[in-house]
Amino acid sequence: MRHSIVLPITAVRPEQAVPFANLVRWTRAARFWQGQSQVIDNHQLVSWLAGIGIRVPSGFGVNLTPLRSPYHAAMEARSTALTTGQQVLAAYGPGAVDYQRGILGRPYRSPLTAVREYVTTVRALVNGEFVESEGAYYPTTARMVPIRSADVRIGLGVLRPRMAELAGEIADDAVAWLCPPDHLRDVLVPAVRKGSAAAGREPVPVTAIVPCALARDGRDAEELAFATCGMHLQAPHYQDTLRQAGIRVTGERSDARKLIDAGLFPYGTAKDVRDALRRFADAGVEEVVLNVVGVAATLGARAAAQDLEDILTEV
Repeated sequence: MRHSIVLPITAVRPEQAVPFANLVRWTRAARFWQGQSQVIDNHQLVSWLAGIGIRVPSGFGVNLTPLRSPYHAAMEARSTALTTGQQVLAAYGPGAVDYQRGILGRPYRSPLTAVREYVTTVRALVNGEFVESEGAYYPTTARMVPIRSADVRIGLGVLRPRMAELAGEIADDAVAWLCPPDHLRDVLVPAVRKGSAAAGREPVPVTAIVPCALARDGRDAEELAFATCGMHLQAPHYQDTLRQAGIRVTGERSDARKLIDAGLFPYGTAKDVRDALRRFADAGVEEVVLNVVGVAATLGARAAAQDLEDILTEV
């Protein structure tokens, strides 16, 4: 199983990302991930890093489909591969219903159909194909200028079984977030494999973004877990996802203990976290992305970088 890291801060200056990107150069980390940014665009941040000589494999998970057309998404992903000379894994998801309404004016009538059209089109474009699609959401007739670049993989963010099955059918990777290892093993990974089998493909790899932290003097596990996941715990679609995984949450701070007990938030020594991450490997996950956002939010960027370095040294 590969181990990667997600940028745990909201960078308002690109220099702030340097220590974390360098961890991918200097440790066993396989990839530098970013979520959807509302400040500095995540593709531009990776390109800025490449401009100062930090060229590392990158992951975007997940970028939200209402913000960009499929053609724009394909251009961004390939531009990043050209700028860095490194593999890019760009994963997309529809976002919450209220977010869709706020950006598009109304939500998708069928998120599955919208995402199917979106990912299929982006994947075809980055593969150099001519696309002629009369989709309900993303009709496209286009082809990108043919040019060789580093590998670009197109992923799909998965929370529920139907989206996981779709990822297995049409995407290059399935990217999960806020999913305990047992739920991945019993529900989401089998759904991904079912979709791949139905499409006559080899099983699509599964990536899990895993919130975690190291136990150190003066730290509180529940505080760190809530600082990492609290915003998501208040969103209805994440509450539904966790409910399907057997974890009932209401968005309160007390929910953090439930995440820890379910193995969703590994906490302890570096060896404890290493052993907890192995449960994700046993569940069928091929890449774990270490998320220490809660450490950065409560203790600062330096503490977050130290946690990542210590965990990566142990794994």
